[in-house]
Amino acid sequence: MSKNKNKVGVVYSTNPDFVYEYEDESPIEETLPPSQQKLRVTLDRRQRGGKQVTLVTGFIGHDEDIVALGKMLKTKCGVGGNVKDGEILIQGDFREKVRTLLLAEGYKVS
Repeated sequence: MSKNKNKVGVVYSTNPDFVYEYEDESPIEETLPPSQQKLRVTLDRRQRGGKQVTLVTGFIGHDEDIVALGKMLKTKCGVGGNVKDGEILIQGDFREKVRTLLLAEGYKVS
């Protein structure tokens, strides 16, 4: 993203000494180690056409790390799924299997 798109307030100034203000970049969250993560595994049916999905929430860290965790869970369960908005969606009711896989990886699960 170019700096011009991050300008706050004034679009143009005729003052030669004017200094533009820029939005701060959002701080990059460090990925916590698995022992410090508190993940929550639930079953969700809302707005999914009656289909069940296992939902894993509470992950704190980089997008690449949550995508890798989601891929591992989908592979071990043998089903599809998705990672978006900091949540991992696994198609079907795999709460117990996901819980045991996460515990084996060292995550705290509730």
